Amino acid sequence: MRVPPVPPGSSVPPGPPGSAASLPGDPPGGRRAVAVWGIGVAVYFVAVIFRTSLGVAGLDAADRFDVNASALSTFSILQLLVYAGMQIPVGLMVDRLGTKKVLTLGVTLFTLGQLGFALSPSYGMALAARALLGCGDAMTFIAVLRLGARWFPARRGPLIGQVAALCGMAGNLMSTLVIARMLHGVGWTATFAGSSLAGVVVLVLLLLFLKDHPEGHAPAPAEHAGAAYVRQQIAAAWREPGTRLGMWVHFTTQFPAMVFLLLWGLPFLVEAQGLSRGTAGELLTLVVLSNMALGLVYGQLIARHGAARAPLALGTVGATALLWGATLAYPGDHAPMWLLITLCAVLGACGPASMIGFDFARPANPPERQGTASGIVNMGGFVASMTTLFAVGVLLDATGDNYRIAFASVFVLEAAGVAQILRLRKRTARRERDHLVASRVEAVHVPV
Repeated sequence: MRVPPVPPGSSVPPGPPGSAASLPGDPPGGRRAVAVWGIGVAVYFVAVIFRTSLGVAGLDAADRFDVNASALSTFSILQLLVYAGMQIPVGLMVDRLGTKKVLTLGVTLFTLGQLGFALSPSYGMALAARALLGCGDAMTFIAVLRLGARWFPARRGPLIGQVAALCGMAGNLMSTLVIARMLHGVGWTATFAGSSLAGVVVLVLLLLFLKDHPEGHAPAPAEHAGAAYVRQQIAAAWREPGTRLGMWVHFTTQFPAMVFLLLWGLPFLVEAQGLSRGTAGELLTLVVLSNMALGLVYGQLIARHGAARAPLALGTVGATALLWGATLAYPGDHAPMWLLITLCAVLGACGPASMIGFDFARPANPPERQGTASGIVNMGGFVASMTTLFAVGVLLDATGDNYRIAFASVFVLEAAGVAQILRLRKRTARRERDHLVASRVEAVHVPV
């Protein structure tokens, strides 16, 4: 039976990854979609440069502000605390206000935060600058996911999400290759102040060229406002097991690489493994390159085979735990280089695996709730990262910089996350089948 088209403005819940056919009412995609979405991705690219710039400047920040490991970790903890706390409010803002307004505010805040970090004369002011940066950064990724959902067909969702994350990792690569060299070439203030100009550039592009959606695909106006709307959106998204499963997948998969790249990787490789800064920087770059390569692989696999989502996520967690354990338990003062290289290559899979969380939440929620659901999912990984950053800093100070004990905290969070994934995966699969059947039946009965 031929499925009649859905009139413009109507919506059908997106099908699960792996459904090959376009759904009724899907955006057309095409070159214009790529161009508009590319502006949003450029914003996210710059946000990740600013977010991860502290990762290559951790030792310099400790010297500049004369702080210990716990105080140093507070920079990243506060930044991630703000980021995680903003996820649900940002999701609601994206659903209510649209992508362009949220991204504009985000760019303004993270650019001011990066500039403030460059000019901060004290530890307290630097903390405030990182908090401001985290607030702006929190507004980027969910908005970019929503932008992709508005401009591309639903079947492209997994690949579009992975490509967006890949471009974010390119921002991380920029930090490890460019920011690190600038820092030791031109100094702290010139490096961070100069990089803030990238925020001004993407702000101009955003204001001139970005549009929330293609013609004829405007979302239906929200029927509720104020506190009632907020409660309804959050409760409806949370009731879906796919949203909760997505949050736990993101929680469990993202944080090992995030903690390594954002702050503790460089000190671990230099102080605990006896590597030079140059060699440690190359290993951090390997994490980023592995992430970018595996992101495309994961995106293609999930787009074609939706059933691969949970095995990929759990397999990534298992491989990460195995390599962490082997590195920390290796007899002798330092792990061999081949093991460190393997660890960094496997850590590169954490980012692509965390994107699977959004691929569980997407088919569970209708378009008008995608921002809220994505915010709940995105909160998971950053809560785990924040918790681990704090635990590592405290344990390092308590044990006299014993990285083996400090990094063992990774296993506790991974175990908690895996238990929740196993608990929710079957319930999510049943709900996805019900959603897909209901959407097809609804499409068949749309009047021509």
